[in-house]
Amino acid sequence: MSGSAAGTPQASVDRRLLYGGAAWAIAAIIYVAAHRADVEFALNWAFGLGFGFVLQRGRLCFASAFRDLFLLGHGRTMKGLLMGLAVASLGFGLVMSMQVPMSSLGILPPTANVLPLGIHTALGGLLFGTGMVVAGGCVSGSIYRMGEGYVASWVAFAGVMVGLLVSAYTWNWWWESVISSAPRLWLPTWLGHPGALTATLLGLGAVYLGVLVVEYRSGMVLPSPPGSRAASESASDELKAVTNRVFVRGWPVLVAGAVLGGLNVLLFTAEEPWGFTGEVSRWSIGVASLLNAAPPPLAGVNELPGCVLVPSEGHFFNHMFFLVSGMWFGSLAGALSAGEFRIRIPRRPVRYAQSLTGGLFMGYGAGIAMGCTIGAFFSAIPSLALNGWVFAVFLGLGAWVGTLIIQRIQ
Repeated sequence: MSGSAAGTPQASVDRRLLYGGAAWAIAAIIYVAAHRADVEFALNWAFGLGFGFVLQRGRLCFASAFRDLFLLGHGRTMKGLLMGLAVASLGFGLVMSMQVPMSSLGILPPTANVLPLGIHTALGGLLFGTGMVVAGGCVSGSIYRMGEGYVASWVAFAGVMVGLLVSAYTWNWWWESVISSAPRLWLPTWLGHPGALTATLLGLGAVYLGVLVVEYRSGMVLPSPPGSRAASESASDELKAVTNRVFVRGWPVLVAGAVLGGLNVLLFTAEEPWGFTGEVSRWSIGVASLLNAAPPPLAGVNELPGCVLVPSEGHFFNHMFFLVSGMWFGSLAGALSAGEFRIRIPRRPVRYAQSLTGGLFMGYGAGIAMGCTIGAFFSAIPSLALNGWVFAVFLGLGAWVGTLIIQRIQ
């Protein structure tokens, strides 16, 4: 009797409440402890939880956005990311117009991801795009899948760390040869704030139309889910329905993308744009330092915004640690609340090699491009920076190459 009861829907709901509730309680405890240590720690922990939760609920992965478009001909995830970019661009544009009212003077917003543009940007995007498809997930996709129990995503994350370390060993060559003399091109300098924002939104709209054309030509237009539901008979029923939509059911991709973009705007307003790989590079370099294998001092990194490589600082906790670890914990809490967590071990050993190799490509590409799909793309295009668009073009090209590779592997 007890064995059959364990498999009932009620038992499944109870497990979600127990595990999900415990995860959010732990998150709250960490928030309180972080707040006592440093308000900035707590702020970034809260943002990290939000980013991770939204990624998991909306299943937003940049790798699948490109791969599904090339391989299957549908753009569900891509449309969600485009919505997020549009929302973030509107918010970033407003913030930057207050930071630098006279854009024609050539002054750049201090924390926006306006990065040096050169061959490193293109090569970084190409390597990252190839690697994310081969690995089966970009950085954001790997984070939320790590929270869902995917072992291969943990392997890919380890590959990213190693790739970032390798890029740190070569950073000074890149700095001296290309990056130090590369221009930082901010669209409002030439177009003004309204013109730059209009051009960015038109560009995003053109990509959205292109996605629709691909979908209709491939016959892979996915139907929209029904929007109606039965009316609640009580306040308790309504509360359960709302909780189910937020914590259990998958989010509509446009909603998830818009929320992700909105969170990025709030983080930029409070501190700086959303980033990831700079902090992970600090972990990689820190581990190498413990093994007496640290790279040489990194030239010029203090002069640049974005997800630039971060040398080991000699202490473990900082605000970015809480942002990045919060992303993982937010995705874990989301997966537990929805009953979607379980340890998933690859069926074929080659999957480990595939994840590790893809992670290496992603890490090296992110290191030289000063950001991944988060910092060099999702936070750079809304910064109205030309480097974001160049990275995006080569990211797409790399994803196409990665798609060809996985078709041969499989």
